[in-house]
Parts: sequence; C-alpha cells; structure tokens
Amino acid sequence: MSDISVRPSRSMLRQREIPGESGLWVFLFGDMAIFLVFFASYLVERARDPLLFQASRQSFGLTLGLVNTIILLTSSLLVVMAVNAARAGAKAIAVRALWAALFCGATFVTLKCVEYTHLISAGNGPGSNHYFTYFFILTGLHLMHVLIGFGTLGIMIAKARQPGEITSRNLSTLQSCACYWHLVDLLWMVIFPLLYLLG
Repeated sequence: MSDISVRPSRSMLRQREIPGESGLWVFLFGDMAIFLVFFASYLVERARDPLLFQASRQSFGLTLGLVNTIILLTSSLLVVMAVNAARAGAKAIAVRALWAALFCGATFVTLKCVEYTHLISAGNGPGSNHYFTYFFILTGLHLMHVLIGFGTLGIMIAKARQPGEITSRNLSTLQSCACYWHLVDLLWMVIFPLLYLLG
C-alpha cells in the first residue's frame, strides 16, 4: 500500500495564518496581562467590602455605560468590514467604514467625559472610596487605549487611501491596527460587567 502525501492548499494555509505582525501579539498579550492584574486586584478589594462596592455601583445609572458598549461593538464591526473591504479591493468602502469607526470612538470618549463630569460633580471622584478609585483607574486606562486607537484608525485610513491595489504589507498593517482596536473593545467587554453590573 502506497503512502499518499496530502499537502494543504494555499487557501487552507491562508485561513490558518494569524492576522497582523507577530510582534504585535506580544504587545497585546502583555497589555492584557497588565489589565488582568488590575482586574484581580479589583475583585480582591471588592471581596473585602462587597456592600461598599455594591452601594457605590448603585449610586449612578447604567445608561451611559450600556450606550458606550453598543458604540464600541459597532466600531469593532465597522473595522472588520473595513479590513474585509480592503482585502476585496473595495478601498472606498473601507475608508468610509473606518471613518465611521473613528466617529464611534469619538462618541465613546465624549460620553465617557460626560460620565466623569456627572460622577465628580456628585462627589464620586477617584478618591471618594475604593470602588471609584478602581472605576477611574480602569476606565481611565481604557480611555487612554481608545485615544491611542484613534492613531491606529488614522493609519488604517491612510493605508486604505493609498493609490493602487492594497499590497500584502499594507494589508498586514491594516490587520495589525484592527487587532489593536479589537483589544480595546475586548477590554471594555470585561470592564463593563465588572464595574457596571457586578459592582
């Protein structure tokens, strides 16, 4: 009986490759590890005084947090659409989707600033108690990542607007920037239930 060697097709290999630059994933996992330390510290502190954390959580509404969650999910979907459009050569669609994602990010930042203003004016600033200390640290770090994400979206727009076809190098850059933006959304998907629902 003869052995039959089966080689994976080029399309199969393309499906298996990890999007973006390999070095980027080292940065992303390192960034997530830092947030995991903060998440664990928050849960430990909450376990020490659950009543304080619950009362602090109930002192403000969920509306802004929920709206911001929907906004970030929408922005992530738009970034996926942009990368797929760029891959298909539909650069105009990719650029429009990226501008829409950037608008979502700007809306998120605006609503977060409104929320901060309401909390501080109500006496719930970063130093009011342990819950709000963690609230401002976690959401503040995340907000900083969103602002950095504006730069990555700007890079994506610039690459998508370059004349000619999308090169493999430019597509890799688009994927890397998209991965960073998805990390921003993923972090919020943990922060939102941790701070707004669990309390």
